[in-house]
Amino acid sequence: MSIPPPAPPSDFRWLSDLRLAELESIRLILRGASVIDWQRLELASEAQVREFLAVQEFDLDDPASRARTEAVKNAAIAYLRRNFDFPIPKPVAQMDAAELLLLASARGHRQLCACTILKVMHIIHHLEARELLYMLPISDQDVFHLVEQKVYRVIGGMLAAGLPILEFIGGRKNRDSLYSKLLSKKETHAAQIYDKLRFRIVTRSPDDIFPVLSHLTRYLFPFNYVVPGQTTNTMFDLRKYCASSPHLAGLARELQPLVGEPDDDGLLVDNQFTSSSYRVVHFVVDMPVRLPQEILDLAPPAAWALGRVVFAQAEFQVIDRETEHANEMGDASHDAYKDRQKAAVMRRLKLGNVRPMVAPVPAALPVKAPEKRPAATRERGSRPPSSAAPTPKRKRK
Repeated sequence: MSIPPPAPPSDFRWLSDLRLAELESIRLILRGASVIDWQRLELASEAQVREFLAVQEFDLDDPASRARTEAVKNAAIAYLRRNFDFPIPKPVAQMDAAELLLLASARGHRQLCACTILKVMHIIHHLEARELLYMLPISDQDVFHLVEQKVYRVIGGMLAAGLPILEFIGGRKNRDSLYSKLLSKKETHAAQIYDKLRFRIVTRSPDDIFPVLSHLTRYLFPFNYVVPGQTTNTMFDLRKYCASSPHLAGLARELQPLVGEPDDDGLLVDNQFTSSSYRVVHFVVDMPVRLPQEILDLAPPAAWALGRVVFAQAEFQVIDRETEHANEMGDASHDAYKDRQKAAVMRRLKLGNVRPMVAPVPAALPVKAPEKRPAATRERGSRPPSSAAPTPKRKRK
């Protein structure tokens, strides 16, 4: 007798359960955008605020966390007053981080003030966490291990809870792959390598990708530390996808306008060796991890005021099973990708900076109409496969 899979946790939000805050964060991931360009947050309750702070590795019940957020807030306010003579009402300046987040999700003139403070806090915390990392006697490998522990704990819990993940693969890029990647890129600096740590998640269907991304931003990595400009999205035209769902269409009408962002939510591809038929959602996260006390005990006195959180970059790929199978065929396959990359590396080593090899554009294939299934047997969240997605346009450099 087969044992049925465990029921998903009650706080997992399927496509029809997503809230505006989650759709905003998903849009940021798909666009590779920056939270600095946002005009407001959408945190409607104290519970949502605590959840948002927890994924940043802050615990409001921990005195050290409260002291750290207060120090970062004061530094942000001092910066704004020192450089811009920015008016900050005393009641706003006296708010703690949780109250600022709620105010930034409200309406009115003080909401803009709260957003401005939080944006500067975002930058200061990130920079000081980097400074802390440089002061500590800890290797990249030790930091990677902390990230892996966090990822395996969260995604392992998702698998155990029966969430719609069929496959999860994690690993570190080997040295030969790092060498080839640097030799193939215009920016031949190790700092430009974002995928030393990489994780791949395969979902049951395309309609499970948004719910999985939502869950990850709530419990694994904060959406505000997705690295801007490092997204490849060849699966979802957000505007068209939302229009296909009454629930998402209603939320999409409430999405905030983003000044300076493109009007469309089309597909992005950011690798010259990637085939135009390849489909994936790929992005890079600067993930916060909390340092163990035994490492903090080795910190010099100058580091004591910098908190206990550091950041490490990791690459995520999210894809559904059927699209993954399609990617294994022809020019979209990983072997074909590596062959194009190796050929470009060899040409560059021999001849210098010549025109890069690009993936050939495959001939258009007839689109097969999705097979209709009786409503009683249709799985929750299922939709036609994404192989009929429009040809992606290349993102401008």
